[in-house]
Amino acid sequence: MSNKNKSNLLSEIKNPYIVPYKGIYAICDEKEKYIELIEFSDCFSGVCWSYHHYKQSSLVKKSKIVGTSLRHIIKIGMSDLKLKSSIKAAGIESVILDSKRNEVFITYSGLGGGGIGATKCRALANGVKRYSLTDYGGEKQGKGIIILPKRFRVLIAIDDTDSSEKGATWTLTYNIAKKLSCNDFIFLSQSLVQLYPVPEKTQNCMSTILEFGCINEESKKVLISSFKKLLLKYTMSNNTGMLIYSGFSLPKILKDYSIKCRSQRLKKEDALYIANKCNIDIILNGNGIIGAMASFFWYSKPIKSSDPKFLKLL
Repeated sequence: MSNKNKSNLLSEIKNPYIVPYKGIYAICDEKEKYIELIEFSDCFSGVCWSYHHYKQSSLVKKSKIVGTSLRHIIKIGMSDLKLKSSIKAAGIESVILDSKRNEVFITYSGLGGGGIGATKCRALANGVKRYSLTDYGGEKQGKGIIILPKRFRVLIAIDDTDSSEKGATWTLTYNIAKKLSCNDFIFLSQSLVQLYPVPEKTQNCMSTILEFGCINEESKKVLISSFKKLLLKYTMSNNTGMLIYSGFSLPKILKDYSIKCRSQRLKKEDALYIANKCNIDIILNGNGIIGAMASFFWYSKPIKSSDPKFLKLL
């Protein structure tokens, strides 16, 4: 190793006690009673620590880890958060929605290292518009308020973009999603869905579901239009299906349809019926909508969605 490289190894760490989150986003339900808070981090161990402590907050109704992201379903409101060292060292005190400004105010609190995570680490994340922090670190209890834009969930379901010679739906859709992702419509997750292996399949018979957080209806229109154009540009199939669903929660019928599609052969008429029943927009009407429709239920469930023996996971 050269002397220059050795010197780089010992160069100054700019903020040795700060690990900024990559991004924090708030998806709001239509009745403005709940949000889904989605936090992305490079530090998986920190995600695991936060999962165990933050899920104890009374406002948090459900928590799960997806990759290096932590997702909480949180009731909008305020709570009397009582922290306890090592046992409940950090949590969420309040979630306030300003409907006029379309902003979500989230108050975090934490002890010691948990206070650093509750303050500066989250304040520096992409997606944060403004923040307010107390002192933090050491034996102190740190408190931080971050302000996020209010977002709503948009799901893009796709199947059948490859041919017997070239292509793969999961790679094409992932690359399109990454290319388009921006503050107005942030790319949140992708799940690959193992379908029933019908004879028409190219090889593994997989569809995909992509999740975005949009800030308004105009951004949704731009997202869908741009995604469609890139999909048509690069698809290698004449049967590509592209579907859109917007909403905080999914109709139960989509789960029922998916179980059938992952267990047996279905027809295009079955998918068209579900689209009409659930107000799902058909953007590209190829036979791929059969498999694409089956992917909606599996957004943010990438481990279960790709398991061929999925029935044991339900």
